[in-house]
Amino acid sequence: MENPLPRRAAANPTQYNIDAIAKLEYEALNRRTPTERVSDAIAKLVGNIGFLLAHLILILGWSLVNLHVIPGVKAFDPFPFGILALGVSSESVFLTIFVRSHLDLQVGMLSEQELTTILQMLQKLCQHMGVNVDSSKQEVQSFSKTTDVSKLASELEDKLPEE
Repeated sequence: MENPLPRRAAANPTQYNIDAIAKLEYEALNRRTPTERVSDAIAKLVGNIGFLLAHLILILGWSLVNLHVIPGVKAFDPFPFGILALGVSSESVFLTIFVRSHLDLQVGMLSEQELTTILQMLQKLCQHMGVNVDSSKQEVQSFSKTTDVSKLASELEDKLPEE
């Protein structure tokens, strides 16, 4: 039976996958619609510490004003801050859409670790049962090596375009 993956992939499947994902990402970035570009810009904007600090300051200020802590400033959203709750809840619904893809990547990395463990267990079972797997031995050995997820993510990040 012929090896379905190129020789380079069998020798180093992790590097092959990083290169393939980076290539796909470049192609996907070039095909983005204006809506997707806006979505990416929003995700980049809200995914930083400045955005978090701005929220903390806004909520603290809102609370101070509406709890009558600042003299001479009239409360506009008295406790329990219904308008603030509506705004924050609505924002969280929209932001969830933008962080979804990052969560998918994390789940994928965990799945990679689980599949590697399963492959290692199957390899040991085959050896124990005397099943000959010589035809795919190199590929199986390459894929059954534990993937360093941090290294994989770092290499992938280095190869992906900035945008």
